[in-house]
Amino acid sequence: MTIAAPIASLDLAFTNARTFNKFTDQPVSDDTLRQLYDLAKWGPTSMNAQPGRFIFVRSAEAKARLKPALAGGNVDKTMAAPLTVIVAADSQFYEHLPTQFTAMNAKPMFESNAALSEATAARNSSLQGAYLMIAARLLGLDCGAMSGFDAAKVDAEFFPDGRFKANFLVNLGYGDASGNYPRGPRLAFDVATQIL
Repeated sequence: MTIAAPIASLDLAFTNARTFNKFTDQPVSDDTLRQLYDLAKWGPTSMNAQPGRFIFVRSAEAKARLKPALAGGNVDKTMAAPLTVIVAADSQFYEHLPTQFTAMNAKPMFESNAALSEATAARNSSLQGAYLMIAARLLGLDCGAMSGFDAAKVDAEFFPDGRFKANFLVNLGYGDASGNYPRGPRLAFDVATQIL
């Protein structure tokens, strides 16, 4: 097999990467968060739409606002994590298309079609959230992604104007492996794929 990236990088991003439920108390600096976004932003999206929005919930006050929306099993680990990222989708991402996608005037296509706009925002913000997690791992951070939360509560608390929509959450920091569960298996190639 030909490998373009060093094995250590593949291990960090995928092979040895884990979902963390527990983190050390080492803080994640603003500089690290800027580096994280500056790396993750290069992941491709449809028509360079970039609908993903990332709200870094770090202060005690912000965590207190997030807490009521969390599923019971996610409360303690989220409150103890250095920070939680709300991965959201900007429902009006198309406003940026004139400067971000200059190949054609794509803004009217999304502006006039709510279903297309919503599907594009959801799909591509999910991609961007995944890019963010891979970038975090490559920068030495650990992640714990979660969908166990009430998105309507998050939206009401953090995005009351309705423009952003919460997609999923990611606890972020420097992992403590003592909180890890045994690693689950992955589906075999023949089960998960087809070559046509």
